[in-house]
Amino acid sequence: AALLPRPARGLTDRLYCGRRVCYEVLGVSRQASKAEIARAYRQLARQYHPDRYRGEPAGGEGSGAQAAHEKFLLIAAAYETLKDEETRKDYDYMLDHPEEYYRHYYHYYSRRLAPKVDVTIVILVTVCAISVFQFFSWWSSYNEAINYLASVPKYRIQATEIARQQGLLNKTKEKGKNRRSKEEIREEEEEIIKDIIKNKIDIKGGYQKPKIYDILLFQILLAPFYWCKYIVWYCWWIYSFTIKGQEYGVEEKFYIIRRYMKMSQSQFDSLEDHQKETFLERQLWIRENYEVYKREQEEELKKKMAMDPRWKRYRRWMKNEGPGRLTFIDD
Repeated sequence: AALLPRPARGLTDRLYCGRRVCYEVLGVSRQASKAEIARAYRQLARQYHPDRYRGEPAGGEGSGAQAAHEKFLLIAAAYETLKDEETRKDYDYMLDHPEEYYRHYYHYYSRRLAPKVDVTIVILVTVCAISVFQFFSWWSSYNEAINYLASVPKYRIQATEIARQQGLLNKTKEKGKNRRSKEEIREEEEEIIKDIIKNKIDIKGGYQKPKIYDILLFQILLAPFYWCKYIVWYCWWIYSFTIKGQEYGVEEKFYIIRRYMKMSQSQFDSLEDHQKETFLERQLWIRENYEVYKREQEEELKKKMAMDPRWKRYRRWMKNEGPGRLTFIDD
């Protein structure tokens, strides 16, 4: 029944000014300018505003404060409809085409329920906030990694030796006004050691030094470039290795192995060099070799778990106690 054509109607109670014409409510013509509409609204609002009403008759709408209040609401609805160009255009279209009942409902409620803030601005602010959080979070992780490496004796001794060779650790006593406390000298030496570790050690993976183009905002902005780059690279791959049948290089072999292992580039880069050499020695870019290697790794993991005392205790607990259960007690 809702899909059947409705009879042509003009003004309805639930749209705009209801059964009244908004222009007639304000006492202006359809050709009135925004200034004329605003002037008419101010004059009527001063007359029927509840705070200004003092018991005078409310024109042709009856008398009393309640009638004046209803009249003021109708005036405000008329002004809200006519002050906006888009809403006024929809209202004029409704007056000229009253038979398009559902279209008028759609335009009226779509404008009333539409968000007041531009969605594009909301998305942009959200992306910027996430990007700032990402960048500072990565910096925090990177600093944590540097602080940890500075506490490892192996790296600390090497960094201290390099600092001494470069003459950065000045142990001479200072005199006069330039004399510093032992705590200040220790803090300075600590910063020097951390700077050397930052320059000499290549940290990869989740604790690597953050880069500005890795945050979400730049990833979105550079997405078209990355897509074009990937399409060009993929066409080159098909042409070189599928059509021409060239042999894989080291980078190509690592790429295939990484795809088999389902690892990201940063995860693969964090692996030790001897692990990557093992991958090449076992020719894991060949699918059959990788399947054999995968089964071996799974068997080795099972053996380690079987020998792990914590895993043994867990299995014994599962066998004897098991997870929480609900049982009925038969009296």
